[in-house]
Amino acid sequence: MRLFGTDGVRGKAGKKLSAPLAMRLAMAAGIYFRRGSKTNKIIVGKDTRRSGYMIENALVSGLTAVGYNVIQIGPMPTPAVAFLTEDMRCDAGIMISASHNPYYDNGIKFFDAHGDKLQESDEEAIEAIYFDDEMIETNQKVEKEIGASKRIDDVIGRYIVHLKNSFPKDLTLSGMRIVIDTANGAAYKVAPTVFSELGAEVFVINDEPNGFNINKNCGAMHPEGLAKEVVKYRADVGFALDGDADRLVVVDERGEIVEGDKILGALATYLKKNDALAKSKMVATVMSNQALEDFLKTQGIELLRCGVGDKYVLDEMKRNGLNFGGEQSGHIVFGDYAKTGDGIASALQIAALMLRSGKPASEVLSPFELYPQQLVNLEVSKKIPLDQIEGYEELLQNITAKGLRPLIRYSGTENKLRILLEGKDAKVLDTTMQEVVDFFKKALV
Repeated sequence: MRLFGTDGVRGKAGKKLSAPLAMRLAMAAGIYFRRGSKTNKIIVGKDTRRSGYMIENALVSGLTAVGYNVIQIGPMPTPAVAFLTEDMRCDAGIMISASHNPYYDNGIKFFDAHGDKLQESDEEAIEAIYFDDEMIETNQKVEKEIGASKRIDDVIGRYIVHLKNSFPKDLTLSGMRIVIDTANGAAYKVAPTVFSELGAEVFVINDEPNGFNINKNCGAMHPEGLAKEVVKYRADVGFALDGDADRLVVVDERGEIVEGDKILGALATYLKKNDALAKSKMVATVMSNQALEDFLKTQGIELLRCGVGDKYVLDEMKRNGLNFGGEQSGHIVFGDYAKTGDGIASALQIAALMLRSGKPASEVLSPFELYPQQLVNLEVSKKIPLDQIEGYEELLQNITAKGLRPLIRYSGTENKLRILLEGKDAKVLDTTMQEVVDFFKKALV
């Protein structure tokens, strides 16, 4: 059984992600982190799901059982936990969240002492301990070695100051009208406070979490409501966060949802013009539109691509010593200010870009046009490795010969083949997609 997925441990709370599993996972993680312990402290944050209470208590039980002292900070964004782990000199940080998933799911994400997401080797080591009954048994503490826990409610101030310090000192948001959708999630207090204290006129929606309404028809996954509010209030821009505030979707002053790749392109050029883009390079995933890469070339910026997931964006950034990257889905990483995707920090940089340019969001956040794309999710009866399918290499050559970019991969959770084709000619795209679908229907269905 594999516990960790692409972003921590995630599943339906009370079923796949049960209290006993969380407690044992906390023991395993505690045993692992103790090997390099410096402070014997671990910080635990969560989003606003009802199941967070159950999982938080289970984690605290597991960590204190193996001797760790735990700091509980309550509902806070994922990037806040990453920041506070390092800022408060903890051995590790834990965030309880299933990000953009519905309320009935939950998840557990780990950060190391530097606030970075764990490497796969770390996760594998924790899993090995989890399944080792003897190690779990022998590492449980007794008497004075049992850990303690305490809840601290004022750390929100540290994170707010950190975010405000990421905003240029010579700028103010005074005069800007901004609508923020906090998705009834972890940033329902932090986000409005930051923008208000920097001078903006702020209108907040979906900031009344009840444990069950996180991400429900709101936030980054459903920005349509935000778009209406931006038009209603005649706002300059709208920002939609997801449940744990590591993702951002932007709505311009016309109520139009801005494509993520366009935002990445606009921010990369903004950083370069201000001599703030390390090595004139940035990272995006294989899902980003080719038009982004072509546009960046005209700006003297090189695009490095990686696998899907902000974790892989971060790995590629670290490997190459870069400070900017992201996914078109809304995870944007400013390495100078955050150790992971941070929706609020990203929104502040977009506001700074708008102020410096003196142009409306619709203009400054749309520096190029995207190439047409088609995505087909094909249900398959078997998952034969693609390179073992007869004629597959010839198919790829045929696609690229037509000037198209293919991205073909199996779903990690469903019996589906995801086929993405992209190119400048929509007609060629149509006919080629049909050919590709027919090919895989014969091979896999």
